[in-house]
Amino acid sequence: MKSELNRNYSELAEFILLGFRTSPEIQILLFSLFLLIYLVIVVGNISMIVVIKVDSRLHTPMYFFLRNLSYLDLCYSTVIAPKTLANFLSKDKKISYNCCATQFFFFALFVGTEGFLLAVMAYDRWSAICLPFLYTIRMSQHACVRLVAGSYICGCINSMIQTGFTFSLHFCGENRLDHFFCDVPALIKISCVDTSVNEIVLFILSALIIITTTVIIVVSYAYILSTVLKIPSTHGRSKTFSTCTSHITVVSLFYGTVFFMYAQPGAISSPEKSKIIAVFYTLIIPMLNPLIYSLRNREVKNAVTKIVFKKFSFH
Repeated sequence: MKSELNRNYSELAEFILLGFRTSPEIQILLFSLFLLIYLVIVVGNISMIVVIKVDSRLHTPMYFFLRNLSYLDLCYSTVIAPKTLANFLSKDKKISYNCCATQFFFFALFVGTEGFLLAVMAYDRWSAICLPFLYTIRMSQHACVRLVAGSYICGCINSMIQTGFTFSLHFCGENRLDHFFCDVPALIKISCVDTSVNEIVLFILSALIIITTTVIIVVSYAYILSTVLKIPSTHGRSKTFSTCTSHITVVSLFYGTVFFMYAQPGAISSPEKSKIIAVFYTLIIPMLNPLIYSLRNREVKNAVTKIVFKKFSFH
C-alpha cells in the first residue's frame, strides 16, 4: 500500500499557475502593464551595468556592488516575468514539475543573494565613512570579489535547502498553484502531507537571513550616523550621508516586502495578499532600484550624461 501511494505521489508531472483570475480584458491590460514594467527593468538595469562598466570614474567598490545588484535584479525578475507574461495570453497555464523546481531554485538563489549583497553594501558604506584611511585596504578588489562570492554562496545554500525541502513534499493530484510563479507558500498549500516542518524551515531560514543581514545593516548605519553627526558643518554632514540615502531606500523596500511575505508564520494563508506583495518584490523593486540610484546619485547622472554626449558628438 505504501509503495502504491509513493507511486501515485510521483505521477504529478506539472502544475497549473492560476495567476491573476480576472476577465480576458483585464488579463490583456495586466499583460501590457507587466510587459512595460519588465522592459523598464531590462533597460534600467542593463544601462546601469553598462554605465558602471564603461565609466572609469565608477570603478570603485560601491559601484562594483551596485553593478552586481543590477545584475541580480535583472536575473530574478527574468526568472519570473517571461512565464508570467506568457500565461496572461495563454489558456494553458501549465509549468512542468522540473521547470517549477528550476524556477524556484534560481529565484530563491538570486533573491537570497541580493539580501546578503545589501548587507555587504552597508558594510562598504561603513568602511568608507567611518574608516576612510583604511578603506582602500579593507575594500580592495580581492576583498570585494570575496564579499560578492560569499553573498552568492550564502544565497545558493539557502536556495538548495528551500528547494530540497519544498520539492520533497508529496502532491496527491492537486496541481493548481494559486500564484503567478512557483513559490513556497503556494506549493505548501496544495501538498497532501503534513507541511509543518516545511513551514518552520521557511520561517527559520527567512528569519535567520533577515535578522543576520538586518543586524549588519543597522549596526553599520548606527556607526555611520554617529560619525556623520561629529562632522562640524551641515553641508559636510549632508554630503557624507547623501551617499547612503539610495541604499537605505532600496533596503527599506526590499526587506519590508520580503519580511511580510516570508518571515511571518501566517503569510502562507493569504494567496491574494501574497500575489500583490510578490509583484512588488519580483517586478516593482527591480524596476525602481536603477531609478533610485540614478536619480539620487550625481556620479551616475554625470556618467550617463557623458556617455550620451559622446554618442551624439560622434554622430
